[in-house]
Amino acid sequence: MEKHDGTILIVDDDLDILTAGKLLLKRHYNKIVTCDDPAQVESLMAQHEFDAIMLDMNFSPGESSGKQGFIWLKRILEIDPMAIVVLITAHGGVDVAVEAMKIGATDFIAKPWQNEKVVATLSAGVKLRRSRNEAQRLKSTNRALAAEVGRSRQPMLGDSAAMQQVVSMIARAAPTDANVLILGEHGTGKELVARAIYQQSRRAGNTFLTVDLGAVSESLFESELFGHVKGAFTDAREDRVGRLQAANGGTLFLDEIGNIPLHLQAKLLSVLEQRQVTPVGANRAIDFDVRVIAATNLPAQELHNETRFRQDLLFRLNTVEIALPPLRKRQEDITTIARHYLELYSRKYSHGDREFSPEAIAALSNHTWPGNVRALRHAVERAVILTNGPLITPADLQLSAATESITPVASYAPTPSNIPDEDLNLSRLEKQTIQQALTGHQYNISRAAKALGLTRAALYRRMEKYEI
Repeated sequence: MEKHDGTILIVDDDLDILTAGKLLLKRHYNKIVTCDDPAQVESLMAQHEFDAIMLDMNFSPGESSGKQGFIWLKRILEIDPMAIVVLITAHGGVDVAVEAMKIGATDFIAKPWQNEKVVATLSAGVKLRRSRNEAQRLKSTNRALAAEVGRSRQPMLGDSAAMQQVVSMIARAAPTDANVLILGEHGTGKELVARAIYQQSRRAGNTFLTVDLGAVSESLFESELFGHVKGAFTDAREDRVGRLQAANGGTLFLDEIGNIPLHLQAKLLSVLEQRQVTPVGANRAIDFDVRVIAATNLPAQELHNETRFRQDLLFRLNTVEIALPPLRKRQEDITTIARHYLELYSRKYSHGDREFSPEAIAALSNHTWPGNVRALRHAVERAVILTNGPLITPADLQLSAATESITPVASYAPTPSNIPDEDLNLSRLEKQTIQQALTGHQYNISRAAKALGLTRAALYRRMEKYEI
């Protein structure tokens, strides 16, 4: 007979019951603890983690009301709310046991018991206890993950008047449940703002999920956001929870909302208005409670163009609208941001203390930064890696490549006439092509990726690879 891991406590003032129970259960579980005085239960629970507790309901001669069992049942559940308590009741005590189950008992066994009934009841109880433990562990893990995911990896930097206004808007909007629309060019820190809103909101302890809509194809849009059931389409081999359900109780950040085609905008609007989502292939709608924060790099005039973006969806999303200024319009923040990343990457690459020369500071401040903070960060990281001495000069920053005139899309693919005969290295050519595309589209990632025939995610990977 197979013995299972588990520790069982039997509490009964009848020594014959304790002996019979121990002899029966020790063949099935590793450890059986017996106790004839319920006053010892608290100390025993402090010493052991019991998978199940068998508790008698009467501990005094002639007592049959079950009141003592109620008292100790409540005390056990106060000590451990997830405890599995199986009551042992005498003849005719079934009604009392049922009442005890309303208080929190898991099951009951009538005296005289049947061995098979005891083993089956304890087996079900032990499984329930382990399921509760696993659920609690997953809940704790999810809380920790939510906190980690929601934590911003980098601070919002800058003391300019423009940034102070953004910080003020965040502080006022965050405690509410209002939907927020964040406007700003690529690289201005829209996701940082979304995370800041989340961290200061009442939902801060719950999930924060991000969906990059610029990287989601039209065919997968509904499956990604709404979920699907098994068999809904060819590759739907199992049920999948959509992001709206997964973020239930928390915050969903819809990045690049302006990339959604009009017909899909209508579906998103319907879901947000009804606060219900129907997974692809399902027949029943599911309620959800999610705060939506959206972001787009579309200029205001395009966003208000009805042929580009549904105005009813815009009305739904921009209860509060936060516009992030480009870096060129808050030049007083450039030095602060650059020094932050200089310290960060000097520490990361163990290059000791580094400092910008006065000429480098001037070059940074006078640069237009079409890629905004992201481009500044990459420029500083590249300089830290390539500079030999402790002083970073304008030449180390390599800003000239970012100030080239806008190049037509057709010229992004290097032609034989502009490839040096001695340089046919594929990696260098790919890096050059990516730099040209980014510069030509003023670091608009979506347009550069489209011009290169890549997804946004693929372009980001290559930018990291080549440290662009």
